[in-house]
Amino acid sequence: MTISSLSLSPFDLRDYLGSNSSAQLFDVRSYPEFAGGHLVGARLLPLDQVTQRLAEIDRTRPVVVVCGTGKRSAQAREAAGLPMEKSARVPWSLERQVRVVAGSLVLLGVALGFSVHPAFFGLSAFIGGGLVVAGVTDWCGMGLLLARMPWNRASESCGAADNTPIRIHS
Repeated sequence: MTISSLSLSPFDLRDYLGSNSSAQLFDVRSYPEFAGGHLVGARLLPLDQVTQRLAEIDRTRPVVVVCGTGKRSAQAREAAGLPMEKSARVPWSLERQVRVVAGSLVLLGVALGFSVHPAFFGLSAFIGGGLVVAGVTDWCGMGLLLARMPWNRASESCGAADNTPIRIHS
């Protein structure tokens, strides 16, 4: 059995799956992410269940592992005992960045509210309200803003034009 690892853009994945009907497609995101939209033909195999469900993977056929950013697909590959390669620059997920920025702004608002002026508590209230709106509507202005930051853009050396790697193993 030959094992290789590739990162493909969504368009390259479409072409690969069109030319390789024996490939197995596994989505290693959580159930809510999978239910919100997934590739046709993908089977849900959450990352935290990979080691317990290895028997479901036919190692004689190519395996395609997909997730939101490529991080979990790499972790699934590692948990399955397959070789792994990493980019030199691995950005934090947008969700993680939003949590860090929102938490920092809430703490800043509380600290300034106690030490400078009570009006600064409004910053914490504003961020909290924004998080509630993001949770209810699934629209996050802070996430959209952070996505435009230079550290969240694929560089020429990244290889994927949309910064969404899809892992393929055969």
